[in-house]
Amino acid sequence: VQLQASGGGLVQPGGSLRLSCAASGSIFSINRMGWYRQAAGKQRELVAAITGGDSTNYRDSVKGRFTISRDNAKNTVYLQMNSLKPEDTAVYYCNANLHNRALQRGDYWGQGTLVTVSS
Repeated sequence: VQLQASGGGLVQPGGSLRLSCAASGSIFSINRMGWYRQAAGKQRELVAAITGGDSTNYRDSVKGRFTISRDNAKNTVYLQMNSLKPEDTAVYYCNANLHNRALQRGDYWGQGTLVTVSS
């Protein structure tokens, strides 16, 4: 199973970016997908997550600015980030909790994509 993330970049404060992450390989079903981030010198933290039933949760600092969504047909999760702030600068990682075709459950990670918010 591989997760391929894309969409990071440099944006000015107040701007927007959309991250995408596609899962591929020996997948039976995806339970939960999410986005984490890790800023320099800090621990990785959950940004947002979405279940197969489209239940979502967000960390407080991004509520009202970020929106997570998923396309089950494409095994893809998105993170729409609006009103970006310098403190959103971090490497963003996608995560998928899934069952592979051997019905083994596990957590998988994408390679990370850098988001830099700066003027």
